[in-house]
Amino acid sequence: MATRVWPAFENHFEDEHMAETSGGNSSQSWTSTQAYIMAVLCLVVGCAVGYLLRGSVSSSAPAPAAATAQQPAMPPAGMGQQQMPSPDQLKAMADKQAAPLLDQLKSKPNDAGLLAQIGNMYYDAQVFPVAIDYYQKALAINQKNAAVRTDMATAMFYSGNFDRAIAEFDRALKDDPKNGNALFNRGIVKWQGKMDVNGAVADWELLLKQNPSYEQADKVRMYIAQAKKHANIKPGQKTEKPAM
Repeated sequence: MATRVWPAFENHFEDEHMAETSGGNSSQSWTSTQAYIMAVLCLVVGCAVGYLLRGSVSSSAPAPAAATAQQPAMPPAGMGQQQMPSPDQLKAMADKQAAPLLDQLKSKPNDAGLLAQIGNMYYDAQVFPVAIDYYQKALAINQKNAAVRTDMATAMFYSGNFDRAIAEFDRALKDDPKNGNALFNRGIVKWQGKMDVNGAVADWELLLKQNPSYEQADKVRMYIAQAKKHANIKPGQKTEKPAM
């Protein structure tokens, strides 16, 4: 989807996004071309992501459950030496995949769920500015959809806008204080984007306190331990400790 800085996010083709879908699954049946496009996107996005979570379910893939650090699938025989698609090619593929929903949007321009689904498609293709645009349109109609706002904030993170991402996570958590994915992701942005170790750990500890059965609880504990190792390291200071 879901924030894009990479290695920071687990794409939702792998079993990861756990909140209610922001727009519902598309009713469009898959053609062989669409299936191929999404297979390529899965491979490319899977190679580029690491540990953030989407707030909503993918509109183009089976609904995932929770982010897992799975390795991307190996390409078919004979594809190992092929060059990965460029950003323009990824956008072109996303445009083609989104075309049926864009057609629906002409007759339903104020359908917040549809707008969010289209945003998800561009998010999946790493076309984050376009994804953000559709998420903003969806939120203009339904301002309190914390799942969509979490997706938008994550896309902003991937676009390098850390402060805006945190502000949007703050808003999502104001509307839904126990939104685990928003807390998880805000912690990542504080840690990786702002070097705010204490803030990140506070978010993750609150997440575990509010939701001890959180599906990614083990991963959260691991990040807490890793972040604490860097609590006394100042920006620019050399260290032998890996960030992750």
